[in-house]
Amino acid sequence: MKPDKNNKRISKFLSLVLRHQPEKLHLEMDENGWVSVEDLISKMNKYQYKIDLSLLENVVATNDKKRFSFNTDKTKIRANQGHSIKINLGYEVKTPPLKLFHGTASKFTNSIYKEGLKKKNRHHVHLSKDIETAKKVGRRHGKLVVFELDTTKMVAENIQFFESENGVWLTDEVPVKFLQEIIRE
Repeated sequence: MKPDKNNKRISKFLSLVLRHQPEKLHLEMDENGWVSVEDLISKMNKYQYKIDLSLLENVVATNDKKRFSFNTDKTKIRANQGHSIKINLGYEVKTPPLKLFHGTASKFTNSIYKEGLKKKNRHHVHLSKDIETAKKVGRRHGKLVVFELDTTKMVAENIQFFESENGVWLTDEVPVKFLQEIIRE
């Protein structure tokens, strides 16, 4: 299934309210980021989006980054990662793959070389398990740079990793000493 323009518009709005501004729809979000599907649909319809459960299921299924998840009975929905609001997604510490990658734009590399990768206003730094995904992420922001992380040394220094439901690897920060630039376009 490929998303259409309406799905993308709805997906962007879902990202806004489920990751950053639930108050925009006066949504009640629990400590783990879940909101009631019924409440979300009702409030989206009152706001400016005509949506029902079938369309919401389609938006979730066709989102190329798999940003959203339903609970098992589809009564609740949440964003999988990328929140700027305080929530507990319940991630457990996991051993990462031997290599992880971070795609960014060249305009950010000066600060990265000074400070490493910082989560800034998000819960975690987002990392990819493959170069192609890192390239897609990095190209969204400008001229591409991809860093490879030395995860073995990071784990040896007790840096923790988590994996979101949609396969994005997460950590609190990546110090400069663990970064190697491997692609610059």
